[in-house]
Amino acid sequence: MPVDLLSGLSVALAPLLPWPVLGVLIGFALLVVLVAALRRARGTWLRLLAVAVLALALINPSLVQEKRDPIKDVAVVVIDDSPSQAIGDRRDRTERAAEQLTGRLKRFDDLEVRVVRSTEGAENGGSINETHLFDALNRAMADVPRRRMAGAVFITDGQVHDVPQVPGKLADIGPIHTLLTGDRDEGDRRIAIVQAPNYGIVGKPVELTIRVDDMPGHQSADAAVTLRQDGGTPGTIRVPVGRDVRVDLPVTHGGQNVLELEVEPAKQELTLANNRAAVVVNGVRDRLRVLLVSGEPHAGERTWRNLLKADPAVDLVHFTILRPPEKQDGTPIRELSLIAFPIRELFEVKLDEFDLIIFDRYRRRGVLPQMYLENIADYVRKGGALLETSGQGYAGPLSLYRTPLGSILPAAPSGQTVDRPFLPTITDVGRRHPVTAGLPGDRLDAPPTWGRWFHQVDVTPNNGTVVMQGADNRPLLVLDRVGKGRVAQLASDQIWLWSRGFEGGGPQAELLRRLAHWLMKEPELEENDLRAHVDGNRITVERRSLTPDPRAVTITDPSDQTSTLQLTDDRTGRAVATVTAAAPGIYRISDGERTTLAVVGAVNTPELADVRSTGDRMKPVAEATGGGIHWVTDTDSGPNPGIEVRRTQPDRSQTGSGWIGLRANGDYTVTGVTDVPLLPLGAVLALVLGGLLMAWRREGR
Repeated sequence: MPVDLLSGLSVALAPLLPWPVLGVLIGFALLVVLVAALRRARGTWLRLLAVAVLALALINPSLVQEKRDPIKDVAVVVIDDSPSQAIGDRRDRTERAAEQLTGRLKRFDDLEVRVVRSTEGAENGGSINETHLFDALNRAMADVPRRRMAGAVFITDGQVHDVPQVPGKLADIGPIHTLLTGDRDEGDRRIAIVQAPNYGIVGKPVELTIRVDDMPGHQSADAAVTLRQDGGTPGTIRVPVGRDVRVDLPVTHGGQNVLELEVEPAKQELTLANNRAAVVVNGVRDRLRVLLVSGEPHAGERTWRNLLKADPAVDLVHFTILRPPEKQDGTPIRELSLIAFPIRELFEVKLDEFDLIIFDRYRRRGVLPQMYLENIADYVRKGGALLETSGQGYAGPLSLYRTPLGSILPAAPSGQTVDRPFLPTITDVGRRHPVTAGLPGDRLDAPPTWGRWFHQVDVTPNNGTVVMQGADNRPLLVLDRVGKGRVAQLASDQIWLWSRGFEGGGPQAELLRRLAHWLMKEPELEENDLRAHVDGNRITVERRSLTPDPRAVTITDPSDQTSTLQLTDDRTGRAVATVTAAAPGIYRISDGERTTLAVVGAVNTPELADVRSTGDRMKPVAEATGGGIHWVTDTDSGPNPGIEVRRTQPDRSQTGSGWIGLRANGDYTVTGVTDVPLLPLGAVLALVLGGLLMAWRREGR
């Protein structure tokens, strides 16, 4: 049981007998001495001296000297590298303050200085949306016992988003000081998205709620907000400041519908990055309406029906013409079926309501008048989709090519057919087209692994792109754009063999799914397109093209700074590159012809919600730990610029005007111990015997 005297020096007690036994013996001896004292016996004080010496001997005290090596305390400097630090002179002030501070801290021999930045080791995208300085602090002191912590200094604009809810738990770290890098009395304006849906039905508007705020107070009663959808023509509305405003966004297409919003600058502005916002609404089709017109019945007719009916999002209208072509008896059309078929409603009144029209092995029968076929051609030119799969009839005089549809079909029949086995293959340009690129079973250095077909109509492409070829490299699948619409032509009716598993089958379902989605203009299947995908703070730029494009793209960041990015082509029609975003906001990406947008960060990222420099967020931490909050601008001038640093005792003040304190803990490690007995055995025996002899002699007089 040691008793400290001086630093490294202590008295240790190692009793020779258990304390209870020792207490009884000493108590009995003192009682005897007390009785002798009451009887006024001579030599009482000598007996007391002997008892005291004997008691000390039994207690066995020793002098312990520790050899101690001091351990350095640890001070952590956390530097805020978040995007809001790029405003004005904050970045320069931060670096200057960090250099001055670390220089002064290194003068203390008993202090280890660790410098950590908020972006180091942060999760992907975390530094874009929020400033996490306490996460950085925890990483820096993960291997340091709390008793060695001298404190921490945050160099920041004060917008810290991971302040602990119970700051008192930080007291054992030491004082946490804050050096603010901004200016006092700053003002700013921002636009925020109060409410926005993630999805919307194509063709129907969705409702957004936006809000313009001036901080502090109202710098004006209202403000002009510019709206631009998908990079189109901008429009302007005026909205009141400080109030929620409803805005309607029309969902014009499937995939991402991007609405950009930009509010005009106010009199006081720190940054224009939060004057811009973007809403991304994914357009989905409520129901896909498909009109399937089948000509001669054949084995593949059910394949089309099964494929379309398997999708619960598809409303299919299907009719088949069962009348043989050789039967021409003059029977009126209205009498050819038990139930009068609504031809006029389908091909005139409600034609524009269909998303896709499919003609499967159809030939002219007199069932559909020329006027209705002309309506279909106009429907395609205005933005509709048509798929024609050619049967034997396409090569004959009753071919659809000899109707008004011939003006939009990309391939003309030569009048011949191929009736022998052949293996469908992907063309070179087809390997770059999203409809056929990477189809399961296709190989670059060997024939594809799917089964053969046995019939093909010989056609000559007039327009469009040939993505598949058949016998003798004849065009098999041709894709074309007509006006605002799209047309696909498959010069064979044998794709059903793949669905039946003949010779191993083939990717029939995948090919037809891609084909239908391309016809209906799904953005993911655009063959010439520029798009961007955002994952945290990483922007992946992808350009699809049917021919290699060596051009670099230009990226304009939220602060209107531009940079170039070179894309790498992968020979499948995709050229890809990735860049790391340094700040949240809207990034505009262009290759000279096409432009796309990338929205980095949350809809209302906290990093841009309020960019004014303030100590309000760090005030509870400073109060709980004894730290201080200082403005860099207050100590950034004079003959000795920078904050003054002192080593302080734990029970003393840790901050003051123009200075901050770091706790001096005095921690150490013991490298050796020297143990010296205070009462040597010989001296103890001599004192005890001498005392008893003197007491006996005294009493004998």
